[in-house]
Amino acid sequence: MTAQLKALFDEQTATFTYIVYDEDGGSAAVIDAVLNYDQRSGRTRTTSDETVIEFLRTHRLTLEWILESHAHADHLSGAAHLKQTLGGKLGVGAQIRIVQRTFKELLHLEPTLAVDGSQFDRLFDDGDTFTIGKLHGTALAVPGHTPACMAYLIEDMLFVGDTLFMPDVGTARCDFPGGDPRVLYASIRRLLALPMTTRIMVCHDYPPAGREPQHETSVGAQRAHNIHVHDGISEETFVNMRRARDATLDLPVLIIPAIQVNIRAGALPPPEADGSRSLKIPLNVL
Repeated sequence: MTAQLKALFDEQTATFTYIVYDEDGGSAAVIDAVLNYDQRSGRTRTTSDETVIEFLRTHRLTLEWILESHAHADHLSGAAHLKQTLGGKLGVGAQIRIVQRTFKELLHLEPTLAVDGSQFDRLFDDGDTFTIGKLHGTALAVPGHTPACMAYLIEDMLFVGDTLFMPDVGTARCDFPGGDPRVLYASIRRLLALPMTTRIMVCHDYPPAGREPQHETSVGAQRAHNIHVHDGISEETFVNMRRARDATLDLPVLIIPAIQVNIRAGALPPPEADGSRSLKIPLNVL
């Protein structure tokens, strides 16, 4: 069956959120939802989620899955609000447990924070399958950017998270805790071994001047034109390029708040005695 797709773009974080569904009145999955966050005031808003909810209701869709490609460092997840509002099962790669343990220790988060992935309804292992109504999906582990990165192949569409960007932008950085350019290279080559016509949906787009943000490319286009990893680029060349490039990059603006929320499946930290919630800002750690 042909999957239906709606792509929504959050300009502040350059993030694409996807709604994948079988048919009007049928079933849907939301991939990489965004919780809007103003770092200057510390205020959160559900504007992006409300756009998703409006689309689902307009098309009479039952939300079966809320999928995360990984624990994002560049935006806060809107998964918890979607689940609270519409239900659905929340899924992520099983190696999220590594990311939880790493950042719980690094940021000295509360001792009660579980690091077993129990905040999520489904921890996907490589090759696990699932359905969205009449649609069939497969979870593909693609570590390298983070240990928990997962791509989702739903019918002929491949949702790659941060593993690959548009061909003129390249590939994901590998300098976060648990990242590894050699592992990323292997993950990318695995994805690019899929049929050339496989449609690729990227999680972010940072277009060069003169191009509007785009969300869709293909295996064939990536193999021919990706500036970092087109056919003919060796593992050693890629690793050297990635390490040199990553050494020049600033940390994502929202990495500290984003990680604290996203390893909790989009939930905010537990409340203080007065009911307010706070994020930690570690000094001289990252």
